[in-house]
Amino acid sequence: MNIRPVKTAVIGSGAISDIYLENMTKRFHDLDVVACSSRNMESAKKQAEKHGLQARTNEEIFQDPEIELVVVLTPAPTHYGIVKDALLSGKHVYTEKPISTTVEEAKELMKLADEKGLYLGSAPDTFLGSSLQTARKAIDDGLIGEVTSFNVVANRDITLLASFVGFLRMPYGGIAYDYGVYYLTALVSLLGPMKKVYSVVSNYKKNRINSFPQSPDFGKEYVYDNESQVDAILTTESGITGTFALNGDSALFDMGYFTIHGTKGILELGNPNDFGGDVTYIPNDLSAFVTGVKPQKLEPVSPLSDNSRGIGPAEMALAIRNKGRNRASKELACHVLDIIEQMMESSKAESVREIETSCERPEAFIESELFEQE
Repeated sequence: MNIRPVKTAVIGSGAISDIYLENMTKRFHDLDVVACSSRNMESAKKQAEKHGLQARTNEEIFQDPEIELVVVLTPAPTHYGIVKDALLSGKHVYTEKPISTTVEEAKELMKLADEKGLYLGSAPDTFLGSSLQTARKAIDDGLIGEVTSFNVVANRDITLLASFVGFLRMPYGGIAYDYGVYYLTALVSLLGPMKKVYSVVSNYKKNRINSFPQSPDFGKEYVYDNESQVDAILTTESGITGTFALNGDSALFDMGYFTIHGTKGILELGNPNDFGGDVTYIPNDLSAFVTGVKPQKLEPVSPLSDNSRGIGPAEMALAIRNKGRNRASKELACHVLDIIEQMMESSKAESVREIETSCERPEAFIESELFEQE
């Protein structure tokens, strides 16, 4: 692939930046990462030295005319301000999820990007990985017939995670905004945008005990103000209804039951927080049931099965150069944020909520080998 790499800088040098920088500097050759910044410049210097970059301030990044794309990897409450400043400085922007903390802010950022002719994208980009793209192909090929419903049941241990992951205690760090966003993005990428939702949202326990033994605050109480459980019924614009249940007050490991049901069979999917994972097809076939034929693991359509974070910025860089549409788009991110926001409102009002935003279902992404270094 002979395109001019997009000169890129990263804002935010925390834990998640390591895998982004590793992939963006060594794996996805349509990006030319030159700088990183952080609120703590020591962190920026550490990452810059590790990945062969320059440590700069945000202002230096914004003022550099050669930098075309800014990747924002800071906590959710900071996204709006940083993304807006980057757009105002004439940079394309890709941000970690969510795109902003409210739909109103997201719409403002989208409008600004459009007015300036700039690309704006947002994580999650896991739907571009092999697992969900394999499921996408199966659905598009009619393997399970007409889709009739979907089910998401997922869990994690919020008490443990929030003991050592500080941003989970920040506003918008709850299980829907931080974890459910992966499942919702996956659903929209597979089945299209959502139309309405009814939900019950709760926080099992506001005051929790730090349960991470290596934490200096182990055994001490901390306050968790975000949602820890969500149970919802969702309906797509095309009329498919399914269930969505998240429990953050459960077992240690993230586990999930994610299925798409159709007239000809069922797809069992993995955790959409991962890029890979088996996709299993269970046919609606009486003879298979009688003879005990096992469900079929589908052949992956893509090599992107490991931690491929950074594929979103790389895919957007290709869109920038080809003047096409990026799949992890601002419209998709805003719509998913709207779904979550309406879940919160539905629970408060104890009523069904309409989801006013919409988006195009992202195009299938099967040529991911184009982004792999030879």
